[in-house]
Amino acid sequence: MSKKEDTHIQEDLSIESEFNALIEDYLKTNHRRKVDIITKAFLLAKEAHKGARRRSGEPYIMHPIAVARIVCGEIGLGSTSICAALLHDVVEDTEYTVDDIKGLFGEKIAQIVDGLTKISSGMFGENVSAQAENFRKLLLTMSDDIRVILVKIADRLHNMRTLGSMAPAKQYKIAGETMFIYAPLAHRLGLFAIKTELEELSFKWENPQVYSEIAGKLRDTHRMRADVYEHFAQPVIEKMNELGFKYEIRAREKSVYSIWNKMQAKGVPFEEIYDIFAVRIIFENEVGIDEKKRCWDIYSVITDIYKLRPDRIRDWVSRPKSNGYQALHLTVMGPDGQWIEIQIRSRRMDDVAEKGFAAHWKYKEGKIEEDTELDKWLKTIQEILESPSPNAMDFLDTIKLNLFSQEIFVFTPKGEIRTLAQGATALDFAYDLHSRIGDHCIGAKVNHKLVPLSEKLNSGDQVEILTSKSQLPKSEWLGIVTTAKARTKIEYALRRLRREMAKTGEEMLNKSIEGTNIEITPAIIDRMLDYYQKVSKEELFCAIGNNEITLPQKIEKILTLKKQNPNNGIFSYMKQALHVGKKTEKIDSKTTEYEAIDPKKTYILEEDSFNKNFIMPTCCNPIPGDKVFGYIKDNNEVEVHSIHCPVGFKLKASHGNRIVNLEWGSYTQFPFISAITVNGIDRMGMLNDITKVITAGSLNIKSMSIETNDGVFEGRIIVYVHDVNDLQTLCSRIAKIKGVKAVNRRQN
Repeated sequence: MSKKEDTHIQEDLSIESEFNALIEDYLKTNHRRKVDIITKAFLLAKEAHKGARRRSGEPYIMHPIAVARIVCGEIGLGSTSICAALLHDVVEDTEYTVDDIKGLFGEKIAQIVDGLTKISSGMFGENVSAQAENFRKLLLTMSDDIRVILVKIADRLHNMRTLGSMAPAKQYKIAGETMFIYAPLAHRLGLFAIKTELEELSFKWENPQVYSEIAGKLRDTHRMRADVYEHFAQPVIEKMNELGFKYEIRAREKSVYSIWNKMQAKGVPFEEIYDIFAVRIIFENEVGIDEKKRCWDIYSVITDIYKLRPDRIRDWVSRPKSNGYQALHLTVMGPDGQWIEIQIRSRRMDDVAEKGFAAHWKYKEGKIEEDTELDKWLKTIQEILESPSPNAMDFLDTIKLNLFSQEIFVFTPKGEIRTLAQGATALDFAYDLHSRIGDHCIGAKVNHKLVPLSEKLNSGDQVEILTSKSQLPKSEWLGIVTTAKARTKIEYALRRLRREMAKTGEEMLNKSIEGTNIEITPAIIDRMLDYYQKVSKEELFCAIGNNEITLPQKIEKILTLKKQNPNNGIFSYMKQALHVGKKTEKIDSKTTEYEAIDPKKTYILEEDSFNKNFIMPTCCNPIPGDKVFGYIKDNNEVEVHSIHCPVGFKLKASHGNRIVNLEWGSYTQFPFISAITVNGIDRMGMLNDITKVITAGSLNIKSMSIETNDGVFEGRIIVYVHDVNDLQTLCSRIAKIKGVKAVNRRQN
């Protein structure tokens, strides 16, 4: 037997073994036993993908099987979704059509495969408008059959698990897209375990060094946390056993990504993150015992033993989150002097938390409240889709506002509960009630007290909206609202008002030329645009309609308006740029074209790089030693972004084909700015000691601000450094100053 034949036999055995594992997973579920149709889908996919291989070199069929296993075992879906997962790439990559799938497997499986095919060419295409269009398709298929997006998330999860075979620039694109879109979607659909893993894998591929450092520290300190947990759990276990509860108790550590996120948000090192683990108590669903009552029974047991922190109770049992999550959270002071968070939930609640809405089908008896919450969210998405923002990236941002939001619950004057995103304002609430109420809103009463439209609401507030027929939406309202629903409705209303105003202005212009021999030709309009410095005909008519522009008393004067040279002047350049639909960051009479950049190459940033193609935007201010990537602009300029940059996240997600891998070369001359925060116990001479340390290191200070309050000081210092080593050395020297408690770098 040749080596090639032996390899084929081994691969066939591996494929068979994986498929058998899928069937075993399926048979462990409560779904109906439809093994025949799953086998049929597997055989068709195996034949269709015969000879095809993944970038890693393994047979392509291993990918659909892996996706089907995630769909079955980790999301909990049945045979229809498993078949769709096995067939999800068949229509796109082979000769089979959706009609073939329909003929062989029926309408429902074909419909899901068709939905997956529409979005499987990559969430995002070559240009921004195509990306938004693909995302819109994805959301439309969600509202049609939620299983489409669940299978798509499973597909993305397996791709993330096998991302190592991709080139670095491709890894950045896929990881950025995952963090920007797929993780929030998984979170919103209640797939907590998958959302956490997607974030973790994205972070791991983009920041291998930081990931490995935090993971190492977690391993090193695990024993200490295990001791804290055991001291806490022992008396709780004894009491619950005495009462005869059927339950499971365990400690669950935060993910590396969530720890890093907290370190960044608070500007503290790993050693100052104290809530690394939480205790989870999961009790079994027993016949005749109310879940809600059992949660509070366990709460009572814990608070009889340990002192409660009253401001940290979260009752998600009485009022579930809109992604279906239910649990009772509390925080108590443990026996070792540490605050410990406890999450109490039933086995059903735990399934819902880990597997999202798919888990409801396991427990479903008629239509339950959480499904209604999902329907409400999908309805909100539909409303946004009906009047999307004309700017594609704004559209993505608008949708994202609704993906990763925590909820608050507020009441109408009649006591009706409304769910809003955390941070929602009175104006958001007005638009949540109805677009007409929002459009005419002039103020609100929160708990019977008059407040402005910008007032942020809290859970439990009772809100009454005040309206006036004379009130109309204003563009500044876009800076007040925080929910996607309100933003979309305001933008729609502003566009409608603008069209009406433009129509009025056009009528005023036409009326002014009545009885003359003047005709409003394109040439006349161009002269008026130049003279009044407007970029479009609609803007010109709007300005006339709202009396911003007063037409000359003798209308014949518009024939003599001086037409500017279209090649000169800032305004003409902007008009020209807007006319072709391009955004311009530089207002200049010429655009520099740089040498072409190849996205497949890795570029080294040397001393003279920033005199050539490469530019440093102000959003993240990376310095030599930071992990960075490049974004290729239209003129081949390359923006250098930190791997953690929030602007960079969006670029990776939406312009993956323009991402290029960068590495720092030797860099000693050109200084970079970086910010650090310092805090500690205030004393005489503290400021002087800090400045001495900075100047002793031959570094220059750009700015410095320090505030003291009740003997404690906090400062922010912006310094010029050459690289990360300069910054780390500075931080360690400042940390040695008497009274200084913490020094940390801050991303600008």
